[in-house]
Amino acid sequence: DGRYSLQLLRPGRPKFGSNNRMEGTPEENKAAVQGANPHWGTYSVNEANKTIDFKIEHAFFPNWEGTEQKRPFTITGDQLRYTATASTGGTAELVWKRAK
Repeated sequence: DGRYSLQLLRPGRPKFGSNNRMEGTPEENKAAVQGANPHWGTYSVNEANKTIDFKIEHAFFPNWEGTEQKRPFTITGDQLRYTATASTGGTAELVWKRAK
């Protein structure tokens, strides 16, 4: 149990032509929002059910703030893996490796 900070960013997001995040075009802003999903808060692990419970305090997507999300996980060696359903309909596999 503890705190987490997760930064999910799509590779290849276009840079803003103005080089100023406050002056993006509608298309640049849309690509930036759709290509990022950071969130952070607290988590707990239910070893019996093999689930992680994320209690999201803050998120780039404001609708997630104050919500809880459970994810089934597996552990192999120093790696914890879980799958999340993407809002676009696909899935993303996340792999966390134990720091040494």
